[in-house]
Amino acid sequence: KKTKNKKTSTSQTSSPDLRELSSSSSSSDTQEAIQKLRDTEEMLTKKQEFLEKKIEQELALAKKHGTKNKRAAIQALKRKKRYEKQLEQIDGTLSTIEFQRDSLENANTNTEVLKNMGYAAKAMKAAHDMDIDKVDDLMADISEQRELAQEISEAISKPVSYGEDFDEDELLAELDELQQEELDKNLLEIGGPETSPLPNVPSTSLPNRPGQSFIQNRLWPLLT
Repeated sequence: KKTKNKKTSTSQTSSPDLRELSSSSSSSDTQEAIQKLRDTEEMLTKKQEFLEKKIEQELALAKKHGTKNKRAAIQALKRKKRYEKQLEQIDGTLSTIEFQRDSLENANTNTEVLKNMGYAAKAMKAAHDMDIDKVDDLMADISEQRELAQEISEAISKPVSYGEDFDEDELLAELDELQQEELDKNLLEIGGPETSPLPNVPSTSLPNRPGQSFIQNRLWPLLT
């Protein structure tokens, strides 16, 4: 029983290969048949050209003899009729062969199209042959790594204090003191030094101007 199962399994697995071989052989047979039909068409076309020339020759010969040699003219016309009949048969044969060749070419084209579509379907199936849970896990890992990279970038961009953790309020108070000292210094420079002596009052009386004694002696007592 086991051997029978093995034989059946091997036959099942090898069936696609046999199908591919049969399809490839049928394709080559179709191509060979198409080529033979083309060769036959070429041969019949040459026979057509030969018969057309013979018909023209026999017609010219019948016209040449005319009434001078009726028997020869009639024989020429008979041969012309036989050639014309052969030409008609070849025309019909060519039409049949052309139709058959077109049918084979269309069938071969359809076969190739279906074969390529089958290959494409297999490739698409193989490309999509994955577990959706694995895809979700992969996307979650990518998101986690992106967040980790963002945290690392933020940590690197922060300034490093190297233990110099000072109180900002103390620094502002010290700055205010320095500004006040500078302001006091500027005020002292504007007012001048406190020890600078004032100018002395002259001890001698100023000389009198002309007419000043008259005003002091006569007019001043009257005004006062």
